Amino acid sequence: MQIQDLPYPDPGVPDARSGPRFLWWLFRNQLGGQLRSLAWGLVHFLSVSALPFCVGYAVQAVVDRSGARLALAGGLLALACAGNAIGDTFLHRAAITNWITAAARVQQLLARKAATLGSALTRRVAAGEVVAVSTGDVEKIGWFVEAASRFTAAALTIVFVCVGLVVYQPSLGVVVAIGLPVLALAVLPLLPRATRRADFQREKAGRATELASDTVAGLRVLRGIGGEELFLDRYRSASQEVRHAAVRSARMWSLISAIQVLLPGLLLIAVVWHGVGLAREGRISVGELVTVYSSVMVMTYPLRHFEEIAMAYSFSRPSARRAARVLSLRRATSEDGARAATAPTGDLYDPATGLLAPAGRLTAVVCGDPDAAGRLAERLGGHPSSTDGEPSVLLGGVPLDELPLSAARTAVLVQDKDPVLLSGTLRELLDVPASGDVDAREALTAAQCEDVLAALVQGSVGAEDPLDARITERGRSLSGGQRQRLALARSLYTDPEVLVLDEPTSAVDSHTEARVAEGVRELRTGRTTVVFTSSPLLLDRADRVVLVHEGEVVAVGVHRELVHKEPRYRAVVTRETEDPLEELQELEEIEETA
Repeated sequence: MQIQDLPYPDPGVPDARSGPRFLWWLFRNQLGGQLRSLAWGLVHFLSVSALPFCVGYAVQAVVDRSGARLALAGGLLALACAGNAIGDTFLHRAAITNWITAAARVQQLLARKAATLGSALTRRVAAGEVVAVSTGDVEKIGWFVEAASRFTAAALTIVFVCVGLVVYQPSLGVVVAIGLPVLALAVLPLLPRATRRADFQREKAGRATELASDTVAGLRVLRGIGGEELFLDRYRSASQEVRHAAVRSARMWSLISAIQVLLPGLLLIAVVWHGVGLAREGRISVGELVTVYSSVMVMTYPLRHFEEIAMAYSFSRPSARRAARVLSLRRATSEDGARAATAPTGDLYDPATGLLAPAGRLTAVVCGDPDAAGRLAERLGGHPSSTDGEPSVLLGGVPLDELPLSAARTAVLVQDKDPVLLSGTLRELLDVPASGDVDAREALTAAQCEDVLAALVQGSVGAEDPLDARITERGRSLSGGQRQRLALARSLYTDPEVLVLDEPTSAVDSHTEARVAEGVRELRTGRTTVVFTSSPLLLDRADRVVLVHEGEVVAVGVHRELVHKEPRYRAVVTRETEDPLEELQELEEIEETA
């Protein structure tokens, strides 16, 4: 896989049982790129390691006054330099390719998981953690996957050089062959502590990212209640904790780097001291001493990769663990389904609660618990957070959990109470799968978006067509009601067989809400629509109103009938502070006591 071939046609099924297993899975799925990187790494490192032999051979040729051997040494030196340049160039190219393709694979896996889980993702994993995994963590994971092949090439080069030195000059080669492995393994006792400090730093950074994400998302509300300074103080405190953790981690890595400099220096001193003694005794030549001395100096270069791979693993392990935790999440129902990918039609029925939404009718659902309403809306769309042994929702008698995920989402569209607007033009916002029976402007009109279009055009320079007006990130330049109506227009434009709306007008004033209710009713004529709401304006325009209490349907009728006959319905819709049933029970207890 090359960079120009991205994205992957299929990123594969990851081994998300643990962070190390996930890293190994990534490595195995890039075996071709890893082998290329290893091959070019060997060319590069072995060319660098050959330079001391060429220099030593040239020095000895000068001592022996041999022009032929000096010319041969020059040719070998030129060949080693060429191998060094070519190997380094293509090693860098292969390594960067491995890095980017590994990071791209992880991002594709995360995007696929987010699309599969939908709104259930942020209920099971913090939004800040998902952001941290998809931004900073993918780079660290790619770093380790890329560094593994370079480290392998460096380790093999050290083995080859040690063997070569023992064969070339046994007296000094043995010293080097013993000293280099000691240098490579000397930092191992420090790695666990460095790893723990790096993990602690990443944990603090992740918490700070979550806090920053939550603060930015709720900035409008925080300003409204004057709480921005409180959250800024919390972020300052979290930022300082990250800084302290980073300094402690950097101290340990600085110590490891210092040891990587100190020990090779001591080995160099030992080699020179021992080599000078051997040269005085005439047991080795000057060229051999220069060769061994230069080899020890050059070996400090591949030895650095031992420190790099340790750092890469220490930083990528917690990142891989977080990525594996997200990728290990599963839908409560199967993604493939057991039926053909054909969207059914008919009544929508939930056996768990007894909720029935007749085909082609506007059904309003009143639920006193907003969280329970959100979970029920997800169930109606075939996206339950957990099965808990509950039967599947039926559409036209067909269980939604037996349909492929794509078919279930085509049949039933669920708009939650906090829909997301991505940055871009309004035309791009409405670039969604649609039936083609509803025009974009009809959907915008039904959602009462005239003032929204005017605000967008006013804020977009040179946008004559409202559809070309730009929307800022998450629609932050718009009010909550304006964002809500744009999201509603997008859902209406999609025109699904069944549309489930969870509090679609909670941020809209009563006059606009009445017009939105009428617009939705007219545009969705002949289509099944389910609205979770407690607004009398919406409830009064529904064909059927259902009261769900403690997970069961307890009343069905129309708004004007239920508001007079059903105390629990009236308590939710009219916002009564006391439950009439509780009041009645208290009166009965008082009478019994008296």
